[in-house]
Amino acid sequence: MILFLTLNTFDATGGIEKVCRIAGKAFYEYGIENNEQILIKSLHDSEKAAYNNGYFPRNIFKGYKGNIPFYIFKTALIGRSARVVILSHVNLLPVGWLIKFLSPKTKLILITHGIEIWNPLKIGILKMLRKCDRILAVSSYTRNRIIEVHKIAPEKCCVLNNCLDPFLQLPQKNSNLDLRERYGFGKEDKIIFTLTRISAEERYKGYDKVIEALALLQEKHPSAKYLISGSADATEKKKIIDQVKSLKIEDKVVLSGFIAETEIADHFQLADVYIMPSKKEGFGIVFIEAMFYKLPVIAGNTDGSTDALLSGKLGILVDPDNIITIKDSLDKILSGRNSFIPDPKILMSNFGYQAYKEHIENLVCRI
Repeated sequence: MILFLTLNTFDATGGIEKVCRIAGKAFYEYGIENNEQILIKSLHDSEKAAYNNGYFPRNIFKGYKGNIPFYIFKTALIGRSARVVILSHVNLLPVGWLIKFLSPKTKLILITHGIEIWNPLKIGILKMLRKCDRILAVSSYTRNRIIEVHKIAPEKCCVLNNCLDPFLQLPQKNSNLDLRERYGFGKEDKIIFTLTRISAEERYKGYDKVIEALALLQEKHPSAKYLISGSADATEKKKIIDQVKSLKIEDKVVLSGFIAETEIADHFQLADVYIMPSKKEGFGIVFIEAMFYKLPVIAGNTDGSTDALLSGKLGILVDPDNIITIKDSLDKILSGRNSFIPDPKILMSNFGYQAYKEHIENLVCRI
C-alpha cells in the first residue's frame, strides 16, 4: 500500500495543492497498473472535497477538516501497514516520523517545494527530516539548498520538477477583445503579464522591478502595458500605485486583482509576454503554464526558475535585481515576439504529465 499525506488537496487553490492533485492522479494510475492500494489523506480538506474531481476516485481520499489529533492517530495507524508513505509538505514530518517509529520498514518520502525547506530548521524537525528515506526537491536549486543547509546525503535527495496539469486546455474561443475592453487596453497595445499574489512577502517576485523597466521602455515601446493579476493587500497595492505615479506611467499599469481559475487561460492568451523575475521561486508552475499558452517567458536566474526554463532553453533568464537587463529582455521580446515562443515539444517532453508520471513512479512508487 502507498499512503499519500497532504495538508490541502482540493479546498485550496495554490501551487502546492495543484501538485498534490496531480501527484495523487499519478499514484492512483500506478496503483491500478500495478495492483497496489493507494490511499490519500488530507488534513484540512472537507469530507466532500474530492467529489466530482477528475484526478482520482473519491473513495481513495479522505479529508479530516483540520482535526489534527484525529488525523495523526488515523494516518499513523494506517501508515504502519504501508509500504511507502509520501509527505506532501515539511509540516507533515511529525506524522511521518511517528509512522517511521512504529514501522521502521516503511519507506518515508518527503516532497519539498522551495522556500519552506531552504533555511535552517528546528533541531527536532531536522532530526525528523533525516529519518526520510528519500527527499524530492522541486528543482536543482532546492536540492542543493537541502544538501548544503541541512547536511543531507546527496544520494537521498532527488529532483522531481512540477508538471503541467493534465487537464489544462487551450480556450475554445479567444476572449482577447473582451479582456482588452475590461482593462482599457487598445487593440494594438502589447501586454506584459504577471500573475502572483501582491504583498510585501511576495515582493521577491519582482513586479516592482518590472514597473521600473517598463518606465524605461516607453520611448521605444509606447504601446507596452503591464497587467499584474492576483489578490493584493492594501499596503502593497498602495506602494505599487505610488511607484507608478512617481514614474508617471499611471496609464501603463493595471492591477486586476484576483482572477478566477476559469479566466486564467484567457489572461495568458491576452498577453504578449509573461514575466516574473523572482528571487525565491522553488520552481514556478506559472512559467510552464504560460509557455503552454505559447507565451515567451522571462524569469530570474538565481532560484528554481532556472529548472522551469531549462536553464534558458525555454525562455530568458535575467538577474532579478538588474533593471536594465529586465528592460532589455522585454525589449527583445516586444520587438520580435515570435522568435521567443517556447518549443511545445521540448516543453511537453520535460514538463508534460506523462513525463512527470514516469519520474514519480521511478522515484516514489518503485523505491
